[in-house]
Amino acid sequence: MDIEDLEPTKQKPEIKNLEILSIEALGEYIAELEQEIARARAEIVLKNKAREGADLVFRK
Repeated sequence: MDIEDLEPTKQKPEIKNLEILSIEALGEYIAELEQEIARARAEIVLKNKAREGADLVFRK
């Protein structure tokens, strides 16, 4: 089994038609995207910490 088999398949997100959104809706959309970016960054931090821990264990 390849490690890539364990990764979820990448799907392109649905592209929103920004032209039909109001200024308020665009602001809300940006806030949602920023929250998702923060969530992804937090997950990266957790995974890096786990990797560092594993590296310490397996280097010995």
